[in-house]
Amino acid sequence: MNISYLTLIIITLVIGLGTQALIRGAYKKWNRVAVSTGITGAEAARRMLDAHGLHQVSIQSVSGSLTDHFDPRSNVVSLSQDVYSGRSVSATAIACHECGHAVQHAQGYVPAKMRGAIVPAVNFASNIWIFVLFAGLFMQMLGLIYLSIILYLAVIAFQLVTLPVEFDASRRALGYIKTLGQLPDQQVGGARTVLRSAALTYVAAALTSLLYLVWLLGYTRSN
Repeated sequence: MNISYLTLIIITLVIGLGTQALIRGAYKKWNRVAVSTGITGAEAARRMLDAHGLHQVSIQSVSGSLTDHFDPRSNVVSLSQDVYSGRSVSATAIACHECGHAVQHAQGYVPAKMRGAIVPAVNFASNIWIFVLFAGLFMQMLGLIYLSIILYLAVIAFQLVTLPVEFDASRRALGYIKTLGQLPDQQVGGARTVLRSAALTYVAAALTSLLYLVWLLGYTRSN
């Protein structure tokens, strides 16, 4: 597969913007549908955590949109303001997804532990690989380009191990949502749509990284 760097950038931009549009579209659609339980995202999160015996995990509101995350270091589920106080299907789905990560941490879910273990190496590699690559391209030094590929493989490994972690968190979330106040099938389906759309962003990131890797390997073969 021999494509120009400009073409690669265009392809990855289309993939990235497309997936972002998909998740925001799904989020907005189901954010307008009130969840039949009438509870907020924060309340749904608290119920899911307590149902799994995770009373020590706290929940806080953070600024921004779709900035929700779980921090295993502090044992805190952070929910964006719309999710924290929202009473929609989207708010419930996203809040429970982040609690899914908390449950993974508590139960020692292996892919999540693997992802956490490689974070320091990935942070270093993700910050430096592009500079090594451009230095190699500028000076026409294949050795530096090979080094950038090795560094980039760490980034790809992180993104690939992230996929089962995210899909499993969504599976746990949906499993709990199905037991939450006997939601109508339509609302359960809406929650599933939101969670699947969010998962596609990680698939897109992994696909984009693999495309860059293919380009790098193609460049080294032609030089």
